[in-house]
Amino acid sequence: MDSLTLKPAAAGEITPENKCSFCTGSICCTYITEELATPKAKSDFDHLLWQVSHDHISIYKDEDGWFLLVEGKCTHLQADGACGIYDTRPQVCRDYDNDWCEYDEPAEKGFDLYFRNYDELLAYCKRRFKRWGR
Repeated sequence: MDSLTLKPAAAGEITPENKCSFCTGSICCTYITEELATPKAKSDFDHLLWQVSHDHISIYKDEDGWFLLVEGKCTHLQADGACGIYDTRPQVCRDYDNDWCEYDEPAEKGFDLYFRNYDELLAYCKRRFKRWGR
């Protein structure tokens, strides 16, 4: 994911209500994630290899499970980091909780496994399945 640029906090406390105004990277609006079924068989990992072979796709595992991460900026994200359709934004955006987000700490710190490309996942597959290429 892109690096985060932070505005210095003005006098006063940063709260979930004002936190987004300090985050110039708008990281939460530059990707989507989709939960994956936990891969177990070689065929499951073969499918993940196909997915991670595409641009802007990575895969991670955290305490909640396995996820496909698709990097792509929301088309409604304004140059200043504001949402261009804030009043009519989708429910998933309304439900987003920024109490703890990329402003506080990079998401990658919580990843147990992180595969940014084919080669990284393939190396994992070869360690996990001793007979991977046979």
